[in-house]
Amino acid sequence: MTHNIYIYILVAAAVSCLIRVLPLTLIRGKIKNPLIRSFLYYVPYVTLAVMTFPAIITAPQIPVAGILALVVGIIAAWKGVNMMGIAALCCCVVFVCEAASAYLM
Repeated sequence: MTHNIYIYILVAAAVSCLIRVLPLTLIRGKIKNPLIRSFLYYVPYVTLAVMTFPAIITAPQIPVAGILALVVGIIAAWKGVNMMGIAALCCCVVFVCEAASAYLM
């Protein structure tokens, strides 16, 4: 059973290495296709969103508090509030929602 873990680690290392090495070896020049360029431009943002949005809803004890904090954060970002202000505002929204729900129950 212990030798299986070494195979898993070896396969994971090979896949990780291939993901990093293949683009460097296969793509020599500048990518001129606008579709591929826009796809590659938005990959980091989409990856961050996919990892973050489920945690926003599931992290609080009450999912409605997370959804409300998300809405408030989007509105605050739209109005031009800085990141620290948005984070503090969203934390306050979750705190108030959870305190209100504890008080009501």
